Amino acid sequence: MSNTNTISSNAARSDQRSGAGGRTIGDNVQQHIKTSVHKELIKRIDLDKLGDMQETPGAQQQLFAVIQQIITEQGVPLSAAERDRLAQEVVDEVFGLGPLEPLLKDDTISDILVNTCNAIYVERRGILEKTNLTFQDNKHLLHIIDKIVSAVGRRVDESSPMVDARLPDGSRVNVIIPPLAVDGPILSIRRFGSSPLGAADLLRFQALTPPMLEFLSGCVKARLNIVISGGTGSGKTTLLNTLSSYISERERIVTIEDSAELQLRQEHVVRLETRPPNVEGKGAIRQRELVINALRMRPDRVVLGEVRGEETLDMLQAMNTGHDGSLTTIHSNTPRDALARLETMAMMGEIRIAEKAIRAQIAAAVHIIVQASRMSDGTRRITHITELTGAFSDVISMQDIFLFEKKGIGPNGKIRGRFYATGIVPKCADKLLAAGIPIPVGLADHCLEIS
Repeated sequence: MSNTNTISSNAARSDQRSGAGGRTIGDNVQQHIKTSVHKELIKRIDLDKLGDMQETPGAQQQLFAVIQQIITEQGVPLSAAERDRLAQEVVDEVFGLGPLEPLLKDDTISDILVNTCNAIYVERRGILEKTNLTFQDNKHLLHIIDKIVSAVGRRVDESSPMVDARLPDGSRVNVIIPPLAVDGPILSIRRFGSSPLGAADLLRFQALTPPMLEFLSGCVKARLNIVISGGTGSGKTTLLNTLSSYISERERIVTIEDSAELQLRQEHVVRLETRPPNVEGKGAIRQRELVINALRMRPDRVVLGEVRGEETLDMLQAMNTGHDGSLTTIHSNTPRDALARLETMAMMGEIRIAEKAIRAQIAAAVHIIVQASRMSDGTRRITHITELTGAFSDVISMQDIFLFEKKGIGPNGKIRGRFYATGIVPKCADKLLAAGIPIPVGLADHCLEIS
């Protein structure tokens, strides 16, 4: 007990000396107490059995009770609320990911961004905010990172300082450590909820309008090839999940992703995921190989999470050779930029094809480009629904069917604008009607103000 009191008093003096150092007074005291409790816990519990305990129902509650007992025995002067919080933090260290656990349990958080041990940011509803959580130091952060990557059979060290991994709940993790990360380890977690947003949610958040959704769902049902374009965090994957929900249950769907994020609800779905190289730099399976293999699996539809390289040409050829109704996403800022990127990436492979031939392939393969954007107020909007109408004189012709026009910022800081139809009758109208899908009523004069 005297040892604990000495720790607490030394920590208090340390806190008083460093009160302006970023952490609030009392944080170091709590950290020293937690370290002391953690050391005592290690003496009492067989660490080899912790893995088995994690799978045992009620194990966390048992551990919580043991930690509470240790705190009582050490005579630590804490309130009931502080004792509970301290005990839970130790449980999170043993079974979970330490300071990240409460963030992972918060369904309103879409991204967790750790900029070294002292700065943890989160994104809620498109807005970044700094939390008051920290790690003890960079060594503590590296320990949590090692927990994440080792659970999926990966490692991170100076010889392999960048890693992509996936948590059990499907969240995507990116890690980069020194010497590439100058100030310390960097950890980024992109979260995906167990219940992805659906069409009703997109309408409620005014990401698009009912006629726009009706048109896009008709395009999916009529087996048009659709590319969803947008920047990071613009909602491409959410929109891809939503549009894929309109695919018939009677069709065989093959999905291909770098990191499995899609959550298709159909019964007949085959999911493929790329494989990174092993520690010797061998054994990698790229998206292009999976696309080629997928075409041998008798798919009715191919859903490619994102085109980003030489697999683009294979995807375009698949769209042109009977696998219509395919869906994919691409990083770009406008529909025209999306075409330029598709052209560039299709030429990244070993096969040399003239630019004119590539453009003809794109014009024949892609029917609709949907542009998703994240606005400055954090909201996501579908800003363009654009149709490709062919290639003429080496230029791919396009026409906008729906647009979102920004009109400024309201007094509440929200983007003001309007969704509207351009009045152009889509060239694909014949394909929709042939599939028994009516064109949305009032398409030509559709308009919705957002304030």
